[in-house]
Amino acid sequence: MDDELLTIGAFAARARLSAKALRLYDRLGLLAPAHVDEASGYRYYRAGQTERARLVALLRQLDMPLARIAEVVEAPDGATAADRLAAYWADVEARVAGQRTLAEYLRGRLSGRSSEMYENFVVETVDVPEQVVISEARHVLAGELPAWIGASLGRLEAAARECGGVTAAPFVVYHAEVSMESDGPAESCVPVADEAAARAWAEKHGRTWETKVGVRPAQRFAYTRITKAQVAHPQILAAFEAVEEWIAREGLEQAGPCREVYFADWEAAGAQDPVCDVAFPVR
Repeated sequence: MDDELLTIGAFAARARLSAKALRLYDRLGLLAPAHVDEASGYRYYRAGQTERARLVALLRQLDMPLARIAEVVEAPDGATAADRLAAYWADVEARVAGQRTLAEYLRGRLSGRSSEMYENFVVETVDVPEQVVISEARHVLAGELPAWIGASLGRLEAAARECGGVTAAPFVVYHAEVSMESDGPAESCVPVADEAAARAWAEKHGRTWETKVGVRPAQRFAYTRITKAQVAHPQILAAFEAVEEWIAREGLEQAGPCREVYFADWEAAGAQDPVCDVAFPVR
């Protein structure tokens, strides 16, 4: 019975789908007909394809991207397919949790409770001396940002060992907004001890990652210290806004792009441990 060839209409009725949906699945490479008549172009399906057709339709109802659907339906066995579905749904739940937090944050802003949120952040100033930094810049969207920060700072800290060592906490500078639509750029920076050695290293190895060396002038920064949990989006947005609000209230002026300064061991830190300073240069 599984080898029985059915017209697209008969197969659509058996799979409880429309012929239009079946044509779409064929065009997307998710469910090809078993046979296409060369003369007439009519599509024919085998009865054994019914389960796959229904599975594709159900996965589409989960808003699963086409590439992920292909991974599930092409899995070598049911257990693997179930694992791939579970991994996708874990990603969905993580995204929804982030969106839920963002919605609550936006409710606070829209209802005029922003000042209450800012009260959770203590803003101070610090004078940072001139620094020689080795850096790597990239245009990156918000979803790519955490992985890129970790990878780029790892590369730069490894390079710093050949440049006299790291002299201060690494930091990431945002030269323009990084969001789902805006890609910065962002710049990872690691202060190093030996400028000559850093320039020699960059000349020899820096082209691979477009690594640069520069001298950052001494500056005063307004900053607030946040925990590992607060680094997550959108909590970190409130930290940035709290510093901006403090700068305006104190009659100061922003003197350059904002930054995140990572002074703690990220992997070893707990959710409530301080790990990062959100900072703006001021004058």
